[in-house]
Parts: sequence; structure tokens; C-alpha cells
Amino acid sequence: MAMGLLKHTILATMSAPIFRQLFEKESCTYTYLLGDKDTKECILIDPVLETVERDLNLIKEMGLNLTKALNTHCHADHVTGTGKIKQLVPSCKSMISKESGAKADEFLEDGQIVTFGKHEIEVRATPGHTNGCVTFVLNKGVMCFTGDAVLIRGCGRTDFQQGDSGMLYDKVHSKIFTLPDDCLLYPAHDYKGMTNSTVLEEKTNNPRLTKTKDEFVDIMEKLGLPYPKQIDKALPLNLMCGIQD
Repeated sequence: MAMGLLKHTILATMSAPIFRQLFEKESCTYTYLLGDKDTKECILIDPVLETVERDLNLIKEMGLNLTKALNTHCHADHVTGTGKIKQLVPSCKSMISKESGAKADEFLEDGQIVTFGKHEIEVRATPGHTNGCVTFVLNKGVMCFTGDAVLIRGCGRTDFQQGDSGMLYDKVHSKIFTLPDDCLLYPAHDYKGMTNSTVLEEKTNNPRLTKTKDEFVDIMEKLGLPYPKQIDKALPLNLMCGIQD
């Protein structure tokens, strides 16, 4: 136990990447910028169309080179920024899960490793909110980017885009809640001003995901959420990597 904790602490300290959490206010979406301090290579997770120029300007100011733009899933509440990024930075590759059904330069699979400089992002398939959701795990569990699979004290809805409450519950417990307790958890959205959590916090305090599987499925079935207001615009575009004719 002590040796494992020491190893995790050393890894977190020695391999700390450049990190920025960016916010888009209309859809309450977080975009994450991660970069390598030495090579200056960087990636974006879940970019939003309306804030592409802001994000690229920040990357330029920081002297970084954007090589990859990753999506945790095919979003229904905003248009992804990956298409516009590719127009402005043609060398940048767009990436999304193969199961999402969306277009991209590269399709991600469970267990795949994506690198930027000396840092590693492990892809973990966490479907349930949609059938193509993935979670990105940084440097063996220092941070995880959960998309809509786990939100701070919540989770994504499961009533559209091939959602499956039982599958979401199983994947969260097997793929996310098995990460180190002190793994910092960063969601794709927050609507209450929270910025991040930890795996232990969500295992302990998440009002939905701490229930039994049957209780969780019952809660999700009774949410009665309204139809997503941007889905008819966002989903068709996001299936095309957010590119607009």
C-alpha cells in the first residue's frame, strides 16, 4: 500500500502536464487543454464550436502545438469544435470513439493509449449515456475526464442516443470507480459552479451512483427530463465532426 501510494505520488509530481480547464457558458461545457512542458505538444478534450478561437489563441499565447482534439462522445447539447479546429489547424487530428458513429480522423477503442509528449491518455469505454462514450485517464490515474458518464454528484441522462442505464452503472463502477481514490475527476459539464471532484468523492457522495443498480435504473427512468434543446442542430453536425457546409 505504502509503495503503491509513493509510486502514484511520484508519478503525479514528476509528470504534471500543463493543464487548463476552460468553460463555455451556454451549454455549461468544460473543454480541457493538456500539454507537455518540454515538447510543447498539446491536446484538447471536448472543444466547443463557439470557443474555438479563444482556445486556439490561448494555445498560441502559451507557445504550444495542438496535435489532437478528442471528444468523450457525440454531444447533443452543443456543436463540437473539432471541425472548425481542423479548418484552422489542418495538422490537428480529430478523435472519437468508433462506437459513436461520428466521423473523425482516428477512431478510439477501449484500452487504446493516446500520447502527447511524455504523457499518456488511456481510453476507457464507458457507454450508457450514449453508446459511444469514453473516459480519458491521464498518466495511470492522476486525472480522469469522464464526459457525461459521471458528473459532479450526478451523471448523464440515458433516455436518448442508445442510452442504457444499466450499462452506464456497470461501466462507471468497473471503469471509473476502480481508479485510485485520489484520482481527480473532471466532467464535461457542470451546472452549479463546481469544477472537479475525485473518484472517492463520487463513490461516496454521488446521489445516483451510490445506489444499487436496480435503484439507479429506477431513478434514471423517472427523471422526466425535457427534450435537449440543441439536439436537432448539434447531433447531425457532431456526427460530421462538427463541420458545417
